Amino acid sequence: MRIILATLWLLVPLGFAAYHYGPGQEQVKLDHTEVFLAQARSAVQDKNWNSAIESYQKALAKLPKENKETSMRIQLEIAKAKMQNSGLPEAREDLAKLVSQLNEDPTISSALKEETLSTLANARYYMTYLMKLEGLPAEEWEPEIEAARQEYKLLAQTGSDKAKHLSDLESAIRLARAEPTELYGLPIPSQ
Repeated sequence: MRIILATLWLLVPLGFAAYHYGPGQEQVKLDHTEVFLAQARSAVQDKNWNSAIESYQKALAKLPKENKETSMRIQLEIAKAKMQNSGLPEAREDLAKLVSQLNEDPTISSALKEETLSTLANARYYMTYLMKLEGLPAEEWEPEIEAARQEYKLLAQTGSDKAKHLSDLESAIRLARAEPTELYGLPIPSQ
């Protein structure tokens, strides 16, 4: 009986090792991901956008492929940080791709879809604002503000914060109607 108990007792560490090097590796990856996400959140609070982008990208690289919604959430946060870090055109392209990915996947939460679409509409709004300030012709900025207006309208009809989206829609309409000379001297709207 003692030999059986001693043998079982000696097999316990072997069981832990088998778990650690088998299914436990996914938990190790999630632990690493959480460390990088904490660093990114801290960098965002400190408004250190380069560090935030880098930490989010490291977290995305460590995240297991099965966590699609978390992956898309991190991609959204990367785009937001890029917008704050003077990377608006690149962030807008990333957001457009992300919105199309989200629309193709019915398992993703509607809250994430709404937040991503709202962020894309904001990026389009700021792109239009900058295009108008640069004095670009209407053929270049009109498609951008029209897309933002349509997205804000959709969000105002179906989103959870209808008042905010309606206010954003009105701002987009005012921006579309504004002459570039009306924008000169005004502070660039904050994101």
